[in-house]
Amino acid sequence: MDSVQDVLVTLARRHAFADLEALTDDPVVAAVCEFGQRLLSLDAEDFAVEAREVPPALRRRARACTMPQTPKEQPRGALESLRPAYGLLLEVISVRWHRRELSPMVAALHIASEYLPLLAFETVLGHAGDPARWPAGLTAPGSRFGVIGDRECDHTKPEQSAANRTLRVAGEPAEGWRAYFDRQHSQVAGALATCVADCRNPCTAMDWVEPERRDDLAARARVALAFADTPLVRLRHAAPVGHGFGVPSPEEVQEAWQRSRVVLAKSEVGQAASAEDGFPLPGLPSLFSSIAAAPVPTSTLLDDIAAHLVTLLRSG
Repeated sequence: MDSVQDVLVTLARRHAFADLEALTDDPVVAAVCEFGQRLLSLDAEDFAVEAREVPPALRRRARACTMPQTPKEQPRGALESLRPAYGLLLEVISVRWHRRELSPMVAALHIASEYLPLLAFETVLGHAGDPARWPAGLTAPGSRFGVIGDRECDHTKPEQSAANRTLRVAGEPAEGWRAYFDRQHSQVAGALATCVADCRNPCTAMDWVEPERRDDLAARARVALAFADTPLVRLRHAAPVGHGFGVPSPEEVQEAWQRSRVVLAKSEVGQAASAEDGFPLPGLPSLFSSIAAAPVPTSTLLDDIAAHLVTLLRSG
């Protein structure tokens, strides 16, 4: 019969952080479990500051995946680069798949789809869509970016509102900054992709991008938009009575991803989704890397937290 310690170690290795936290009477183990669970749940705003019992190296890696909570906070985390955050998303997707927790897995895919255009824009912006560092050319004379009510602009009304807000949110107090990221930043991601890849009536908003780089950016942004409309991501909206009631089966997820790969493979950038890279959804890390035009490896942060927990449990 397994000992209590063996059971707790097994829970740690399975990333069952919430279950382990509920069973342990060790405050250090509990704090690390809370840290891991927030990451696994993608509920990671200020955890890296609070988790004093977690080794600094793990906290630094987690902070790289989070949005700053004030306009001037340093370091800039996921506004500096989204690649660490997408590495974590891939790890969360993998863990959820192996635990057969498919509803939160599909939710993670939905989050990935919303910000994917910013992963493409990182190569030309030099950051990951930081509202404090938008290029001046985005609002050059003749630009419709952020002009509310302009009927010549292809942006939806929510996108126009979000684009308008992103140009001034860096001057707002922390509460307004956080509210913007909660509700509007993903709309800005889509708006930028539309500007460079899908606008039927282009203005000067994208003239700041060097002409020799614009076609490449447009191709990657177009695939980012296409991913958001794939059968895989649409599983998030498949429930007949709102989100959370239509949990797909593993077979449905696999079938939706296969159909998505066929759609995405019609473009050179999207062909990366056809790669057999060993991921539970084969080709997904390769697709993200292709859109980013840079390697986006799957994180090992959750695995490393689990390993640290095992060490704590065995030394206790």
